[in-house]
This record gives sequence, structure tokens and C-alpha cells, in this order.
Amino acid sequence: MKFKSLILHLFLIITGLLTFLPFWWMVMASFMPEGQASVYPPRFFPNPFTLVQYKLLFQRLNLGRAFFNSLFLAVTVTGISLFFNSMAGYAFAKYRFKGKHQLFKLLLSSMIIPAQVTMLPLFLMLKSMGVINTYLAIIIPGLANIFGIFLIRQYALGIPNSLIEAARIDGASDFQIYYKIILPLCKPILITLGLLTFLGVWNDFMWPLIVLTDSNMYTLPVALANLMGEHTRDPELMMAGSVITVLPVILLFLALQKFYMSGIMMSGLKE
Repeated sequence: MKFKSLILHLFLIITGLLTFLPFWWMVMASFMPEGQASVYPPRFFPNPFTLVQYKLLFQRLNLGRAFFNSLFLAVTVTGISLFFNSMAGYAFAKYRFKGKHQLFKLLLSSMIIPAQVTMLPLFLMLKSMGVINTYLAIIIPGLANIFGIFLIRQYALGIPNSLIEAARIDGASDFQIYYKIILPLCKPILITLGLLTFLGVWNDFMWPLIVLTDSNMYTLPVALANLMGEHTRDPELMMAGSVITVLPVILLFLALQKFYMSGIMMSGLKE
């Protein structure tokens, strides 16, 4: 058993190092002088250590504006989607109404449709609403999603009905029950879903590229893609842009990983 445990731990350590190695090189390359990241064999430490790539990044690209755009959209979409997803998930879990199960199954069946298939009709709908090249073109499609409703519904099924009935007996309204009882009890899954939503919006490239034409409204992935098109021979500069894009979401995940793991483990299938 000790030998098997040693082999398992050794395998996990090697796998972890191999997974971490590209990220380490990306970070170190962002601090290298021009041309040093292209040498062979690759270097994993800058010599000398320099911040010139980050200075050039802010000079050549309106990075502050792109960062604000990504942060604003990610926070806004996350907050609004949590509100609508939590209400819908709670309703499917605890309310009784005609056709509830059929409607829920119909919504789940839509998850098999690839997102690329819906992009054109969604674009045409938003165009008819006159919101193309505005923040609303990204916010509106993110108001709610089936996966979020499903996740919260599965978690809310584990909340005892006696708590809800006791609150109704005490005179609490439906919204008070939702706000004061359901939301606090669903905190782990709300944080999990919020993290997943934030990461999805922050890292999204295709949809902002389609609906945004004003460079002042570009998100970080779109702005950095344009930078890569202009400076394909500047890997150090591109790595600096990648670090600025990746680092905030890594820090956010590390800060919330306890709630994330709790939400994932406690949202198993319940009926």
C-alpha cells in the first residue's frame, strides 16, 4: 500500500508540475527583454528582469479601457444572471404548477444545442432591438441560462420544505422567503455559479467580437487578439497581455475555491 501511495503521489506531483510549467513560462516570458522568449532551448527565468513589456502594452493598447470593459460586463452579467437564475431555480425546485416537469425537461433539452447555432438568430434579434455595438448586446444574452437554473434547482431541492412552510406561517411573503431564507442557504452554489459565469464572460472572445465594432468597447480578449495580429513577432508582449488577462480570474478562483468546491459537491442530482 505504501508503494502504491508513493507512486500515486509521484504521478500527481509530476502531472502538477507539467500542468504548471506553461503558466510559469508565460509569466516569466512577460518579464523578459525582447527576443529572449524565442530562444531555444526555452528559458524559464528572465535575464535581466524587466517591466518594459508591460509599459509597451499600456502605450500601444488602450488596456485600461479594455480591462474596465471586461470587468464591468463580467460583474454586471454575473449579478443579473444570479438574480434571475436563482429565482427560476427556486421556483422549479419548490413551487408546484401545471407542466413544471415538462417545461423543465424542455429547457434541459435546449442545452444540447451548440451555442454557435444560436449566434445568428440571436444577433438578428439584438439588431432588431438596436443594441448592437452596445454593452446591452452582451448583457441581454447573459440574463439567464439553463445550466444556472439547473444548478440552483438541484441545490434548492435539498432545502427542507418545513423551513419554507414555517416562514409562510409567520407571515413572510414569497419574496421575503426567497431573499431571507433561500439565498443565504444557497450561498455555496450561488458563489459557484457566480464564479463560472464571471469566468465565462471575462474569457469570452467570439460573441464580443461579433457584436462590438467600436474599439473603445472591446473587452480584453478582443483587444489582445488585435494586438497579436499586429505584433506576432513579440511573444514577450503577448505573454504580458495574457498575464493581465489570466491573473485576475486566478486570484478570484483562489479566493472562492472553498465555496466553489462546496457548491459542486452539494449540488448532486436530487429528486
